[in-house]
Amino acid sequence: MRLILNLIWLVLSGFWLAVGYVVAGVVCCVLIITIPWGLASFRIANYALWPFGRTVVDRPGAGAPSLIGNVVWIIVAGIWLAIGHVVTGVLLCVTIIGIPLGVANFKMVPVSLMPLGKEIVAAP
Repeated sequence: MRLILNLIWLVLSGFWLAVGYVVAGVVCCVLIITIPWGLASFRIANYALWPFGRTVVDRPGAGAPSLIGNVVWIIVAGIWLAIGHVVTGVLLCVTIIGIPLGVANFKMVPVSLMPLGKEIVAAP
């Protein structure tokens, strides 16, 4: 079932969301100082391509630097990526087959706003 959901996800929204994360990552890597945000963006782009069967958990030991970095990320790119997830989620929830995909989009909003201090792991 995860394979089917991931394939439908990839076609309907995953590719375009991943492109958004890659663009944000490239911009962050070009600006040298923001390379940690660029790397986090690339990690989330990978997750946005194939989300079913994986989950996001807090990384142990992530403290104040992650919090400060997340505030900067929200201002630079996080809000726009979160808006993309919300809009895509609402559009997917219009159809019955798209409801699980829309819910997955809504679950990705927190990690799109605060990617630092998070880790993507296989779902149990």
